[in-house]
Amino acid sequence: MPGAVALLGSGDVAVVTAGVAAVGAGPMREDAIMRIQSMTKPITAVAALRLVEAGRLGLDQDLEEWLPELADRRVLASPTAALDDTVAAHRSITLRHLLTNASGYGMALVDSPLQQAMADNGTEAGPEPPTLGAEEWLTRLTELPLAFQPGEGWRYHHSFGLLGILLARLTGKALGQHLAEDLFGPLGMSDTALWVPEDKLDRLPAAYRHGDDGLVETEPAGGGFYAGPPPFDVSHGELVSTARDLHRFAAMLADGGRIDGEPFISADHLREMTSDQVPERNKTPESFFPGFWEGMGWGFGVAVQTAGPRRGRYGWSGGQGTDFFVDPNATIGILLTRSSWERRC
Repeated sequence: MPGAVALLGSGDVAVVTAGVAAVGAGPMREDAIMRIQSMTKPITAVAALRLVEAGRLGLDQDLEEWLPELADRRVLASPTAALDDTVAAHRSITLRHLLTNASGYGMALVDSPLQQAMADNGTEAGPEPPTLGAEEWLTRLTELPLAFQPGEGWRYHHSFGLLGILLARLTGKALGQHLAEDLFGPLGMSDTALWVPEDKLDRLPAAYRHGDDGLVETEPAGGGFYAGPPPFDVSHGELVSTARDLHRFAAMLADGGRIDGEPFISADHLREMTSDQVPERNKTPESFFPGFWEGMGWGFGVAVQTAGPRRGRYGWSGGQGTDFFVDPNATIGILLTRSSWERRC
């Protein structure tokens, strides 16, 4: 871990730093803007819930009005079946399916024709930045069958790419613009976006992955995919942020979905978001990495600990080594690093 930014506590907490912004460079800054990857998921989940509360769509409403590509889905006879061994989908994909990773799209962790097809067409998940624009990614993804009937399984990641595209189409705005206006502005998250503007690039540390001989730089400090506007639409993409910005978001959740005493999301939606929404029958060993479901559940964009001494804790991590949690007593923990973890997304 070449460097990190962290905070822990409740109320007004201090941000601490360790290490360097890049190997051989200066120290990590407290206001470093980090690639948070899958920590984007709870943020877009809240954005979706706010649209539900505004009457723009329903949790259990089918999404084909905005995502016609999801109409007439075919479903594999089994997750490892040949791509042409399919049946018709029994139901439409809904917002609830996206928020709970139950759409039928997602990472294929077991050798199968679907896994190979996702690798071949560029829709498999990984810690690297996107290589396809949102429309091309959606077209390629929806050319493939679902791994299971909507609502009858669990596969990580891709449902939230679909969610980002849904938010953009429903609002008629670029995803970054909608999030800035509806979430980041009200929450005071001034450094959170889908990329880093030029005047803030000195705060973007280098990114790394672990190689056989140690750290391998994948994006330089002040450069790489997130430096400046991307070359294509990244409605399916992931955010950059700071420890302070993420603390504002987590503090809103910890305070019952309120900002300065005013509701930001309803108590009922917050309760659903931060409690286990996955039926036991969907928590199969092949759905995610070994041991994940032991004392663990999934709400809307966050994992939820359902057993043990930290029962009730919720939060999520990102592929570059970022993580956050909120405890039932409103303690918040945030860790932002820049080295991708083996098999994390």
